[in-house]
Amino acid sequence: MLLPLLLTASAAAQEAEITDNPIVEIVQPADEETEIGGGMASYYGKELAGNRTASGERFNPSHLTAAHRSLPFGSRVRVTNVANGDSVIVRINDRGPFSHGRVIDVSHAAAREIGMHRSGTARVKLALLDD
Repeated sequence: MLLPLLLTASAAAQEAEITDNPIVEIVQPADEETEIGGGMASYYGKELAGNRTASGERFNPSHLTAAHRSLPFGSRVRVTNVANGDSVIVRINDRGPFSHGRVIDVSHAAAREIGMHRSGTARVKLALLDD
């Protein structure tokens, strides 16, 4: 019964349904990206929750945020774990990391997304997203 209805729907109507679907927006290609290098990443501990970041906002370990030494606050960066290929997009809201040899500190939520929450560190690639 539903099959004839689907076959008679206009192409424009089908296209509108697809583009209005929020799930489709998630899997569509991301914004343009510029590779900005990589190195070792670490993550902020939950004990820092509530502390002010360099941007002035309060740190929340469940948000997808990160600290970088020089990128402007609000920049969006794709962080990819080289070992497993998992990636996450974070928003820069703090300065750091201050540990020697680290290129970025991510929140606990971001660390979980890329599978580095148990080890504490991971080799990553970074890509700046163009808005």
